[in-house]
Amino acid sequence: MILDVDPRAKALIFDFDGTLANSLPVHMECWEIVCEKFDFHFSREVMLEMTGMPTLKFAEYVKEQSGCSYKPEEIAKMKQDEFIKRVDQVTLFDPVFALVFKYHHKIPMAIGTGGSRKSVELMLDWLGIRDYFDYIVTANDVKNHKPEPDTFLECSRKMGIEPEYCEVFEDGDMGIRAAQSAGMIVTDVRPYVGHPI
Repeated sequence: MILDVDPRAKALIFDFDGTLANSLPVHMECWEIVCEKFDFHFSREVMLEMTGMPTLKFAEYVKEQSGCSYKPEEIAKMKQDEFIKRVDQVTLFDPVFALVFKYHHKIPMAIGTGGSRKSVELMLDWLGIRDYFDYIVTANDVKNHKPEPDTFLECSRKMGIEPEYCEVFEDGDMGIRAAQSAGMIVTDVRPYVGHPI
């Protein structure tokens, strides 16, 4: 089974964490380290369920569930600091990046992610793939995050391609719902990459 582009697609939009980048194990490790400070266990099930949401949403969940005294913004920063130390553990998912490589300079491509701009750019630079994408839309660029369609609609707007001709590659239920709400072609990459966390 080889991952490829739908014949209807005139532009491609890629989620980042868990789709292009095998970063979920690193994110999971960072959340576990942070949550140890609050004597709270961050489960892998929650990580997979919330995949696609901004870090601040995860931090709000941690505060609510742990009852710690930290603000969500402080928890998010603690997690971000741990992630920066470990960015060199992030790798590419080859089946997905093969598509990026194949269609580079042929049709417009964007990243549409619930990650922060700082985190995503850090990983793009580490992986050396920033120049493959025409646009990058992060949690910092939209008000409403996945499962709302805003992230992907902003990618569509920037690329100048109608939503119905944009194909979204996603690994999270939230992102798949967002792409469907945007009226886009949706491809679930999980059968190709799995979720090794």
